[in-house]
Amino acid sequence: MKKIGMAFVALLFAGTIFASGGDDKPGKPKHLTMYVGYVEEYGMKVSEEFEKATGIHIDFVRMSAGEALGRIRAEKSNPKASVWYGGSADSFITAKSEGLLQSYVSPNSKKIPAQFKDPDGYWTGLTIGYLGFICDKRWFADHKGVAYPRSWNDLLKPEFKGHIIVSNPGSASTGYLLLSTMVQMRGEAEGIKYMKALNGQVKQYTKSGEAPSRSAALGECAIGITFIHNGIRMLKQGYDNIYLAVPEDGTSYELGSVAMIAGAPEAEAAKIFIDWCMTPACLEIGQKYTNSYHFLTNPDAHTPDEALALRNTKLIMYDFAWSGKNKNRLLEAWNTAIKSN
Repeated sequence: MKKIGMAFVALLFAGTIFASGGDDKPGKPKHLTMYVGYVEEYGMKVSEEFEKATGIHIDFVRMSAGEALGRIRAEKSNPKASVWYGGSADSFITAKSEGLLQSYVSPNSKKIPAQFKDPDGYWTGLTIGYLGFICDKRWFADHKGVAYPRSWNDLLKPEFKGHIIVSNPGSASTGYLLLSTMVQMRGEAEGIKYMKALNGQVKQYTKSGEAPSRSAALGECAIGITFIHNGIRMLKQGYDNIYLAVPEDGTSYELGSVAMIAGAPEAEAAKIFIDWCMTPACLEIGQKYTNSYHFLTNPDAHTPDEALALRNTKLIMYDFAWSGKNKNRLLEAWNTAIKSN
């Protein structure tokens, strides 16, 4: 697995055309069960459009990546779902290492750049989102002289103590991405030290990675740490009190992925969905219907202007493979550190 750096953006825009699965064939499967890491609204619209395109009905459970990974582990001997859709690649890499995923090389995956997918076909990255700060303008207006955060260290300022909400690294891929980012930026000892210091500033850890953006929009915190596209969605929903900030010292990004679960009970339907979800028809659903503004890994799909506005963001060389392989160990280190706070 190669590291992915700032140059990835240029790979998103050189295109070719390919067809999706889902032809109406005799005996074709009619049902699919999935675990979905994207927001509920997005999962519902994707399911609706997939059924229109293929005739296959989707039942899904929306859960964070950590929850999905735990559920798939628990059901390993008797899988209940066939597809895991959404959640950052780190968790998929962990799942692959534990034998929880089934390889499937979709014919459509050839259009996805190599650094956005598993070389053995166990998972494929679809969407990209940058980690940043969702701020409540009203809180800052009430606290004259307090500047918006511009770096990760700014979050440790005393004025922000008890006013930050972030997702739990153990339950949400967003929270784990933050943990792994700090370790990759600072080294393991200093990264864990930073996360321990940040813990002293945190008002609440949420179960889902999207929740901190809504907390900031509702005035429940000064700063929510999550993906910037979650904040853009809040703005589009009318929360004009939102201010978006990206750390100037560098940030990382999620690679929202899809995979077939090992022992999938609906394997044929799963393959049809995986083929389809890589097409522009699926990838552009977010920007058209659900205020979801990601970078898209398929260069044939139109990346929304709202995401392109962030293209000059300073990105670290985030190593998904290392992050996935070391997830359990880093979570143990984080748990130990915050318990000693």
